Amino acid sequence: MPLMNTARHYGAITKAFHWLTALLIFATFPIGYIAHQAPMETGSELAHKAQLFSLHKTLGLAVFVTALLRVIWALIEGAPAPPPGARPKAIFAARLTQAILYGGMLLVPLSGWVHHAATDGFAPIWWPFGQSLPFVPKAAAVATWAGTLHFYAMLTLGAAILAHVAGALKHALIDRDQTLRRMLPGMPDAQGAPLPTNRAPQRGPMLAALGVWALVIALVVSQAAPLPTQRGAAPSLAAQRPVANPTRAADLWEVESGTLHITVTQFGQELQGSFASWQAEITFRDTLVNGRHGRVRVTIDIPSLHLGSVTRQAMGSDYFDAATFPAAIFAADILPADEGYLAQGTLTLRGVEVPLTLPFDLESDGRTARMRGETRVSRLAFGIGANHPEADTLGHEVRISVALSAGRAGA
Repeated sequence: MPLMNTARHYGAITKAFHWLTALLIFATFPIGYIAHQAPMETGSELAHKAQLFSLHKTLGLAVFVTALLRVIWALIEGAPAPPPGARPKAIFAARLTQAILYGGMLLVPLSGWVHHAATDGFAPIWWPFGQSLPFVPKAAAVATWAGTLHFYAMLTLGAAILAHVAGALKHALIDRDQTLRRMLPGMPDAQGAPLPTNRAPQRGPMLAALGVWALVIALVVSQAAPLPTQRGAAPSLAAQRPVANPTRAADLWEVESGTLHITVTQFGQELQGSFASWQAEITFRDTLVNGRHGRVRVTIDIPSLHLGSVTRQAMGSDYFDAATFPAAIFAADILPADEGYLAQGTLTLRGVEVPLTLPFDLESDGRTARMRGETRVSRLAFGIGANHPEADTLGHEVRISVALSAGRAGA
């Protein structure tokens, strides 16, 4: 069997690309469906679901690379001539279907890849590359668009595959010509002249396929409308200002900007989340009064947490239970430490109060102060993920980090 195409048969390279791509696609489709349907009520079920999605994504990247090479090879090498007696309409339909297939084989895995790169957490790709993409931000709006495109492109590709298979079976069972036979591996090559030099794709089917994909993208635009402002955006200054306390106005501080992050370990990989909405009431003085520098009370809006692709799951009753406990409160005294300061008090979350100490550093010029601190808690202390006690599925330890800039009230 020759490596290159002839006028009557496909060469070994084209056949290898064709059947390898088909094998990968027919493996990736059902694995993705099974992953979507898989339950995740227990830790083992969640781990199994993540493994299925990881396999689906990993195979998807393989589909993209293989399909890209196949399209490039098809543009370089061309294709055998249509079988003798083929009708012009049948030739047009076959080439249109092929052009749609090529577009889908690239667009479906690429859109899935972009969706993965735009989100954090859950089911990493197993290739040593691909967790992120250049120019693809970690943004919910990007993920929504990519996910919607992935879905509709998948349906279009599936329809094209069915049409392609039906056409091949028609040629084999009804027309009884050589169309399917010349793509089958191991079939002897019929004698024929080499392909002509001009191997440019036919414009008509190509333009029609572009029209089909334009309709798909138009449908995506209508479905994936721009998202409203996400709760994961920077916290508003007004939402963070402390309640005024005229009796100690000189010790009051107002948060001007800041971030509040948590970091969890999921399937062995760190996943960072951030709270968009929280309020801080801070009193602080340089000198000690009754052994402390002041007090802090932070009220955290739990539903404002953005935790990558598992944000919705994190709000559920097995985890933060945001519907029942929409706020967490950290109340603490500010104490001196050998290095920096300590905010020592309690964290109330999901109705459970747990002692918590936050070491932090502070830089102040008397009018503006900047602090940065970090501490760790056990999620199990609050009953978070109690149904998933396995640390290899969801790590027990949660890292809390905060950084803020505050100004003296009235300064």
